[in-house]
Amino acid sequence: MVLTMTSEADSSLQSTFASRYSQSSVSKYRIPDQETPKDAAYQIISDELMLDGNPRLNLASFVTTWMEPECDKLVMASLNKNYIDMDEYPVTTELQDRCVNMIARLFNAPVGDSEQAIGAGTIGSSEAIMLAGLALKRKWQNKRKAEGKPWDKPNIVTGSNVQVCWEKFARYFEVELKEVKLSKDYYVMDPHKAVEMVDENTICIAAILGSTYNGEFEDVKLLNELLEKKNKETGWDTPIHVDAASGGFIAPFLYPDLEWDFRLPLVKSINVSGHKYGLVYAGIGWVIWRGKEDLPEELVFHINYLGADQPTFTLNFSKGASQIIAQYYQLIRLGFRGYKSIMQNCQANAKILADALVATGRFVILSKEIGVPVVAFSLKDRKNHDEYEIADHLRRYGWIVPAYTMAPDAQDVTLLRVVVREDFSRTLADRLVSDIVAVFKYLDAHPPRLIQAVTEALAKDPEIKKELLDAEPGEVKAQLDLRKASVFEDIRNSQRAFKVWKKFALSKTNGVC
Repeated sequence: MVLTMTSEADSSLQSTFASRYSQSSVSKYRIPDQETPKDAAYQIISDELMLDGNPRLNLASFVTTWMEPECDKLVMASLNKNYIDMDEYPVTTELQDRCVNMIARLFNAPVGDSEQAIGAGTIGSSEAIMLAGLALKRKWQNKRKAEGKPWDKPNIVTGSNVQVCWEKFARYFEVELKEVKLSKDYYVMDPHKAVEMVDENTICIAAILGSTYNGEFEDVKLLNELLEKKNKETGWDTPIHVDAASGGFIAPFLYPDLEWDFRLPLVKSINVSGHKYGLVYAGIGWVIWRGKEDLPEELVFHINYLGADQPTFTLNFSKGASQIIAQYYQLIRLGFRGYKSIMQNCQANAKILADALVATGRFVILSKEIGVPVVAFSLKDRKNHDEYEIADHLRRYGWIVPAYTMAPDAQDVTLLRVVVREDFSRTLADRLVSDIVAVFKYLDAHPPRLIQAVTEALAKDPEIKKELLDAEPGEVKAQLDLRKASVFEDIRNSQRAFKVWKKFALSKTNGVC
């Protein structure tokens, strides 16, 4: 067979894979000297992106991975809008104000029927927390200055289970972070311990409505009662901020009688992630203040170089308008009843998954029935295999399930977590359980990885390697199973074995979303 070669100028062959671009390595460090045809550039990038995980199967993330096609159209149509150009895009600005009003009233903010609520759209809860924290810090500083007292050592009280954005806020804005440590079987902030840590320099206590670790709600009502009592005794007015990043769009629909929001007098600000259970793609969060007096006016900037006076309180300037529009779509498309129905489905599927995992006889459930629809679970027996191995093997089936340790002082607890989102159906829950069972079937048929890893590491030691080689024929080659070698009994409690085990364990550490 004769293959006829065509030139670049020959337009009769239009296949990207027949062009020279499929033979060339893509530039990674410098801008290429020459342009690349649009179809070739698209194909090169899309091919690489195939190696990413499937967002729908990423059970580590709270972030929304599906929206209706009609909402997708609105997003695509507004990708070229810069939200900060409020004078050019007044309708988009109006939609943000409507979202703020709806969310504020969802959280029982004390505003009149036609009164504009105080709040702002953000990139996510991280920015929302920074803004709320800055407002709390500035208000505390202003009061201290007026009283003629030192104002240079502010602190904030949180549980050690807070998301990393709180640590960022404390470090970036020079606020001491006072953490209430967790304890065994109590994986959220203890309100009693939190109030005990409050002093005259505390700008607020941050409570979490939906812990990142196991989805559990902290007892904000009890915290409010204890703090009110302490404020009365001391003359302080320490407030509460509620980090409702995950639970803010859960509690109003599933637990309407739960008091955690502005119904409690000490709750001055709340943040929530629109891109989590607000059901919008990544890139939108909200911060709501109880009233105007809780957002110091000096933090609000007024600009006019875009055509009109525009008040702004953000850490960034430019940002896309599409996520704000998508949030408004979801609020009016679903309404209270629609959100409630979706959250009930998530809750039901989380219960089904938890029950199925318990039925395997392998796990203990660490998440709570009242909380974010998250299933956090830990192995009953870790002698042979651990949670990291399960997470690793589930990736072979396409699932992304994180394995991690609890926050201090409960870091001896290792767990797996499945976030049940809107698009995680009963069918997927059943499939996940069957794949977990398949993983156990595989692991039970193979030597424990820890034994194998320690053995192989120790086998590199010349003296131990000699002893292993002197063992019965086939032992070393049969995965170097130290359980059959007498040397293991002599060294398993030694400092050397512990160091090897520690290094191995650290190498398997996963991050927490």
